[in-house]
Amino acid sequence: MSFTTRPELLGTFGVAASTHWIATAVGMRILEAGGNAFDAAVAMGFTLNVVEPHLNGPLGDLPALIWPAGDAAPLMICAQGTAPAGATIAHYRAEGLNLIPGSGLLATVIPGAFDGWMLMLRDHGTLPLRTVLEPAIHYARHGHPVLPRVSATIAGLADFFRDEWPTSFATWLPGGAAPAAESLFCNPDLADTWERLLSEAEARQGREAQIEAARAAFYKGFVAEAIDRWMRDACVMDAAGARRKGVLTGQDMAGWQAGVESTVSVDYHGWTVYKGGFWSQGPSLLQSLRLLEGTGIAGMDPAGADFVHTVTEAMKMSFADREAYYGDPAFSDIPADTLLSRDYARGRSPLIGARAALDQRPGQIAGYEAWARAAIARAAAETGEGGVGAGEPTMAHLTEKRGDTVHIDVIDRWGNMVSATPSGGWLQSSPVVPGLGMPLNSRAQMFWLEEGLPTSLAPGRRPRTTLSPSMAARPGGARLAFGTPGGDQQDQWQLIFFLRLVHTGANLQAAIDAPLFHTAHFQGSFYPRAVQPGHLMVEPALGEAAIADLRARGHRVEVAEPWTVGRLTATQRDAGGLMRAAATPRLMQAYAIGR
Repeated sequence: MSFTTRPELLGTFGVAASTHWIATAVGMRILEAGGNAFDAAVAMGFTLNVVEPHLNGPLGDLPALIWPAGDAAPLMICAQGTAPAGATIAHYRAEGLNLIPGSGLLATVIPGAFDGWMLMLRDHGTLPLRTVLEPAIHYARHGHPVLPRVSATIAGLADFFRDEWPTSFATWLPGGAAPAAESLFCNPDLADTWERLLSEAEARQGREAQIEAARAAFYKGFVAEAIDRWMRDACVMDAAGARRKGVLTGQDMAGWQAGVESTVSVDYHGWTVYKGGFWSQGPSLLQSLRLLEGTGIAGMDPAGADFVHTVTEAMKMSFADREAYYGDPAFSDIPADTLLSRDYARGRSPLIGARAALDQRPGQIAGYEAWARAAIARAAAETGEGGVGAGEPTMAHLTEKRGDTVHIDVIDRWGNMVSATPSGGWLQSSPVVPGLGMPLNSRAQMFWLEEGLPTSLAPGRRPRTTLSPSMAARPGGARLAFGTPGGDQQDQWQLIFFLRLVHTGANLQAAIDAPLFHTAHFQGSFYPRAVQPGHLMVEPALGEAAIADLRARGHRVEVAEPWTVGRLTATQRDAGGLMRAAATPRLMQAYAIGR
């Protein structure tokens, strides 16, 4: 077994994760013990809740692409919780809000991640619940080395926790002080929660019965009861600067379950690329591929100004469509077929001009003009800085007081694959629920408090999430799983990685290591929903000449610190069984291991 940030060839099974080394090692341990990719992903997910609480938590959100060996195409486990019954536009407006805060109790939707992991384990895993939960329990009970970023995040919020979120102060600053970097940190309340859940589950006989009992304990039993009891009285400070009560109830939790659905896909130069549905931002990557088909992108220098400009302009248009037309298809008639069609892309790609566009340009689709007008108007009302806990930046050059995400890719010896992007329930997003050792999520901030939109707040509706794992089938029969943390940047970095993989013949690691870039030109998904027209962040490795060229084309270029943009990982299984994996060396946090 090897641990490295830059492997290329793997053996019989492998894991790639833009996460903590402990969680990556847990995944390998599960595979070596005979578990499959689904068992390993679940164990890694729960371990990540413990060792990276600033990036994800048990009460967060989870989209997970799964590709069982032998199946023709992957499926999506949608564990994106929905808005509670009390989450109405009228109620939030009565609270004095124009935007949903990025932190606090009104920002939460029904916690989805736990049920998604349980659904994966029940239907596709092989190991008992105890086996996949034991690593998380161990590290919560006995401690794990605190990452410097976790220590800095907690220290930066110490006064706020003390004054406003005392349950978080008790959990993250035991003894009154932030944990020092690399010191052992324990979360005994979380360990107790999982031990009690296991105790109730193991009162039943049989693996599946125990998993079902755990789901009941979480959504209808003691976990839901603790959340319901606390939410009745809790009134806490949020990112909008006021103390407000939430609307989530135990009844909301009892009435919700994760589900499984088909993916959406497009073909591109012999590949087929699979993403989650239009309740996510995933189709924006597919739209970008369609837009780029007629641009000559295949012949461009993948680190040159022409490539960066063309890809950026395509992303601006696909993300403008995201803002206008994406939302929960169970509530809105999303024009999905049009958005992913070549005819639509052919009508849009000529808009990629020689100069950087500074306006928002969603496509004009007959019957949906009002949505496009609303998206343009929202973007024109640019907003400023968020409050405590708001947003989801992922880079070292941004504040550590905000939340982020993790990503997991796993392939096992049989060819089963998982690509999962757990997020939410960050220690920054909401106070810890008393006795549970975990905070709620803040995904509701992606709704709008306007009627008539595909992303309007409404009970039972899924927020249009940024979480966006990917899979692809390449010519010759190989299958690829890839993804990244990063909020609005997720499908930008993944698109750039994929284009370089397809058009240059680069291996996985070389495609990840090449200079990255992204734009914040379009409407941000996180409070305060900021817009930065013409913005383009690039890594300095692009070179001074290319950066100067991009500025001359009208891009408002921001040069990042070296090696700070993107956190991609990828795994691939060839038709003959050879496996490969790669993980970004950026931020020194992602790992790829195999045997």
